[in-house]
Amino acid sequence: MIKKIRHYFATGLLITLPVFFTLYLLFVVVRFIDGIWGKVINFYLRKYLGFGIPGLGFILAIITVLIVGFITTNLFGKRLFSAVERWFLRFPFIRQIYPAAKQIVDSFVSKDSPAFKKVVLVEYPRRGIWAVGFLTNDGFDEANRMTGQDLLHVFVATTPSPLTGFLVLIPRSDVVFLNISVEDGIKLIVSGGIVRP
Repeated sequence: MIKKIRHYFATGLLITLPVFFTLYLLFVVVRFIDGIWGKVINFYLRKYLGFGIPGLGFILAIITVLIVGFITTNLFGKRLFSAVERWFLRFPFIRQIYPAAKQIVDSFVSKDSPAFKKVVLVEYPRRGIWAVGFLTNDGFDEANRMTGQDLLHVFVATTPSPLTGFLVLIPRSDVVFLNISVEDGIKLIVSGGIVRP
């Protein structure tokens, strides 16, 4: 009887935890986005109308993204966006951050050049210990020239978030390419090795 209860509980956890984890992440993202616009708008709604609308900031953010997408898909919108972008890049602090942020977003969204190209194994943080990583790029010329080796950029992700981790430049000869998809590599890292490819 206790064995069956344990089995039911374990099965229930396997089914419900991913659902709750996904819902929790969505809740955190919605609250964050809602907090950007929603606080200001709801402040005035409460002040003048006596009530606030939860989620209004999130809805307005989605509408704004759709409008920007619609405007920038035509020739006039592209020109307008380029002009705004040039103006935006005149500010000292923004000039350093915006191009890098844009390049990162483009690499994650682009189907032609994905951010993670292959799943690899590397001996990291020391010889004899293997870590799962993602090939992100070939090494840059100066690093290759200074070390005299053909280096690869490998992103060694941390569990449970594949978006945090360490960038290591490793000689091509020390990188083992795995025959699994990037999606399976991400599942492996997020699950802490519980889910095998």
